[in-house]
Amino acid sequence: MRSVLPLLALVLAVSLSLFTTASAEDASDEIDWLELMPAEDLNLLENMPEVTHEGDGPAALPDEIMTGRTVDAMDGRSGRIPGFVVPLKTTRDMRILEFFLVPYYGACIHVPPPPPNQIIHVKYKEGFTLEALYDPVWIEGTLTIEKTENDIASSSYSIVAENVTPYEEEGVY
Repeated sequence: MRSVLPLLALVLAVSLSLFTTASAEDASDEIDWLELMPAEDLNLLENMPEVTHEGDGPAALPDEIMTGRTVDAMDGRSGRIPGFVVPLKTTRDMRILEFFLVPYYGACIHVPPPPPNQIIHVKYKEGFTLEALYDPVWIEGTLTIEKTENDIASSSYSIVAENVTPYEEEGVY
């Protein structure tokens, strides 16, 4: 029995190190929405005057933020990002093939839309369905810098999705 214990300890140590490494790699694959925004845009957003809900319409974001500036380091970055779906193209049976991914529910539906660098144009050839538009999803794929403009909004990034899954925050029951 004593001769087995060192071997068992070694196997356990190697297994735990592999699990820890895999978990760290999974976490590093997650793309944060703020990573898509250059520092100067983030600074403008953080120093915006307080939004008042008075007047004729919604407060507009500063023009400088709406230019769609991008972060070069994000071009070609693979990973996953959570967000909400704004459908652009569906099949007859309501499978979503093309959409804008946005960081919060109601973006692009309520005006003004988020800055273009906070909207990702996604194509997913298999298509998927949602029970409700307020259900968030995870998108997995490779991010590219590519401008898309339509009547709804403009985006600065795109992804050809490899996978679209319901959003489930890990560690939450």
